[in-house]
Amino acid sequence: MPMPSKTRMNVYFEPELLKQVEALALRRNVSKSAVIEAAVASFLSADASERLEAVFARRMDRIDRQVAGMDEDIAIMGETLALFIRFWLTVTPPLPDSAQASARAKGVERFEGFLQSLGRKLATGDRFLRELSRDIDTRRNGGEDPQ
Repeated sequence: MPMPSKTRMNVYFEPELLKQVEALALRRNVSKSAVIEAAVASFLSADASERLEAVFARRMDRIDRQVAGMDEDIAIMGETLALFIRFWLTVTPPLPDSAQASARAKGVERFEGFLQSLGRKLATGDRFLRELSRDIDTRRNGGEDPQ
């Protein structure tokens, strides 16, 4: 049975794209022509757009889940800040003028300590909101207090 003949075609590629084609051909142990032919056939096939749509749908779902997680983190952060401010304003009496200078100095010292603590926390990668979310989930599921 005679092999179907193929028609030669010259095409031009960006150098970086050609390097990727060559690398794939080497990895798969096939010719560059075979890689290009498979890519064009896939691009022209009827289900190529469906596959592309499925890839985009999976990516969009993943992004949606990430955004939902960020929404929850931001909501927790907002509520935490609002509750803290309300509590602080409720329980903190105003300072007399004579105590304000020393209170300001102590505030600067405490803020520096806060920044150092924050830096250490960020360096470890384990965020307070993740810890808080784990604690809340544990309590919602009837588990023991993690502390």
